[in-house]
Amino acid sequence: MSIFTNFPLTVALASILIAQVIKIPIRFIVTREFKPSLAFSTGGMPSSHSAAVAALTTGIGLTEGINSSMFAIAFVFSVITMFDASGVRRQAGEHAILLNQLVKDFQYFVEGAKDWNKKEEYEKRRELKELLGHQPIEVFFGGLAGICIALFLFPLY
Repeated sequence: MSIFTNFPLTVALASILIAQVIKIPIRFIVTREFKPSLAFSTGGMPSSHSAAVAALTTGIGLTEGINSSMFAIAFVFSVITMFDASGVRRQAGEHAILLNQLVKDFQYFVEGAKDWNKKEEYEKRRELKELLGHQPIEVFFGGLAGICIALFLFPLY
């Protein structure tokens, strides 16, 4: 099987691309903020990780059958990935928010310290990435998007 004719791989990659790009208009509709950089960031609606693994699993199910070992492996991998996206990675993002606030508070108190104001901003602080994981609804719609994309593209393949 050539990499270019590998349906599960194609729909997984297409799902990542579509999920990342669709974050921009969704954010605009909800907040009226146009932010093209969302296409290259983690977090947000829908989860591209969930879309990718759901599309991959659906693609394998369509090509290999849902009774195959490959489908079972992909299914378990998808569940773990989606659980991680809404659990561990989301909590890491929550911790990053708190740590960034602590750093800002600490900087406020040490502004009067010797030579502090002479330092460049990048020397004073380095913020942690806060948008790491997903809310459960983002994971759900990411998974749903991946399944729909795979089912839509399968007859065209």
